[in-house]
Amino acid sequence: MRSRTSTWFETKIRYEKMMEDGMQKKVTEQYVVDALSFTEAENTIIEEMSSYISGEMKITDIKPASYGEVFFSDMDSDDKWYKAKLQFITIDEKSEKEKRSNVYYLVQAASLPGAVKHVDEVMGGTMIDYVIASIVETQIMDVFEHHAPGTSKKKEEKNDVPEYEEQPSDPDQQAGAVK
Repeated sequence: MRSRTSTWFETKIRYEKMMEDGMQKKVTEQYVVDALSFTEAENTIIEEMSSYISGEMKITDIKPASYGEVFFSDMDSDDKWYKAKLQFITIDEKSEKEKRSNVYYLVQAASLPGAVKHVDEVMGGTMIDYVIASIVETQIMDVFEHHAPGTSKKKEEKNDVPEYEEQPSDPDQQAGAVK
């Protein structure tokens, strides 16, 4: 289980999807992207989805997400996304009354009990007193991170060394290389 704090945008994209029976059907799917602005969110979702969609696609909605942190699961079976509302409990020192503040998270899990388990797993390592106020399944299909370490979209490092200055990788060639 890992978590990532960022600025997230919920996007909806409409396109013609090939169904299992071979028919084309117009669908609207929801995705979450990591972006700093609406423009970047739009560019990111178009870039990410263009490899999966042949034909026309239309961005129908982009809005800032109510959560700032996403809990990602390592398990392949965790294929659904749940929105968790947690209430952090603090005590007001002056009035000595209990105060609750709502914080939202997006959690990847296979089921509702799995989402609760993942929230407890992440939050259990903190000193914050909390109550899970609600967890609901969302229609989100996937979450796209921006330049996340260890993702498959990692760009190749650019080699700026001219070929004639490169060192051969073969040790036998290195012995004869001019220095």
